[in-house]
Amino acid sequence: MQTNLAPEFKNTPDGQAAEAILRKCVHCGFCTATCPTYQLLGDELDGPRGRIYLMKQVLEGAEPTRSTQQHLDRCLTCRNCETTCPSGVDYGHLVDIGRKIVDAKVPRPAAERAMRWALKEGLSSPLFGPAMRLGQQVRGLLPPALKAKVPAKQDAGRWPTQTHTRQVLMLAGCVQPAMMPNINSATARVLDAAGIQTVLAPSAGCCGAVKFHLNDQTGGLAQMRANIDAWWPYVEGGQGVGGAAPVEAIVMNASGCGVTVKDYGHLLQDDPAYAARAARISGLTRDLSEWLPELASSLRTRVKAPSGPIAYHPPCTLQHGQKLRGGVEQHLRALGFNLRVAVNESHLCCGSAGTYSVLNPDISKQLRDRKLGALSTAHGDTPPEAILSANIGCITHLQSGTEVPVRHWVELLDQALT
Repeated sequence: MQTNLAPEFKNTPDGQAAEAILRKCVHCGFCTATCPTYQLLGDELDGPRGRIYLMKQVLEGAEPTRSTQQHLDRCLTCRNCETTCPSGVDYGHLVDIGRKIVDAKVPRPAAERAMRWALKEGLSSPLFGPAMRLGQQVRGLLPPALKAKVPAKQDAGRWPTQTHTRQVLMLAGCVQPAMMPNINSATARVLDAAGIQTVLAPSAGCCGAVKFHLNDQTGGLAQMRANIDAWWPYVEGGQGVGGAAPVEAIVMNASGCGVTVKDYGHLLQDDPAYAARAARISGLTRDLSEWLPELASSLRTRVKAPSGPIAYHPPCTLQHGQKLRGGVEQHLRALGFNLRVAVNESHLCCGSAGTYSVLNPDISKQLRDRKLGALSTAHGDTPPEAILSANIGCITHLQSGTEVPVRHWVELLDQALT
């Protein structure tokens, strides 16, 4: 795609990065076929190609409007279009740049600004845990829309105490410890069963995704730098349990966090103080599913899988963001789980998309119900006994629309250990 950047963007890092991405686009439109919002709304400007045109116009000097902002807001950033694109257009990074530029030029209504501020400050705040516990205590009294965002209180179970020579770091996450603490402890127990110790860096916090994608990119980058500082002593060695050697990896059991941490190297590439360390952190980061081949081999004789039908929803941040497809299905089936993905539309977003379900509830619910319908027929006419996923946002969102238990796959694997 030929571009002619406006002078205000021509020699800026954002302008140069956007131009390089835009030049890869060949207008083919393959991306529209796999864009969830285009599928629902049928508007070219609510598909990747249309949004690319909007961003190109702004970068070339056109004044963005409130309509421009809303079309970009309606993008889930699921990055399904990247998987489909034959030209390798880096749409995810482009839309981050586009939103940043448009938001700087188009003021948002006061109520919208307040909601976005509450989300970006509240979800990563130390007060989120107490607030969630209070919400869980009065959950039965909450209105349906709010109740859907407050899962029932969950028992985290025991954290393993055995020391192992092999150690990995794990990011606890900002909302996961309060909303679904068993995901983290189940991860630690499964790794422990395979002879690997899970270590938490006490000062590590939010991965930075919430603030960054709500266009507080400065705040998001600050959280990323703080995590690098928190993890660095463990990466260099000597700070693990018992003064251990450097950790083998940084394990992520929330694919939304994982795709962000794997991107630290890119996002901080122009920061001379952090660029090299950010690249190292990204290189060490692994989604928990990337350990499944080893875990399946180590635990094969200790797993007693249930026989009932199970449906699996691969999150967009796993299959499109991290380009990890098929691993969970392959290795859980090898361990005896009766696991299947949806026959139709397994590539489409469930509508969670971080804070999207709060900011765009109507579209989000339509996508959720469409996804649940597809998952309900994964085993033909036999309904699944459980639905599995790999990201807390997807799990919470899907659970709000069904009575079928929705869990992280590692919880089921942990439960099956004998």
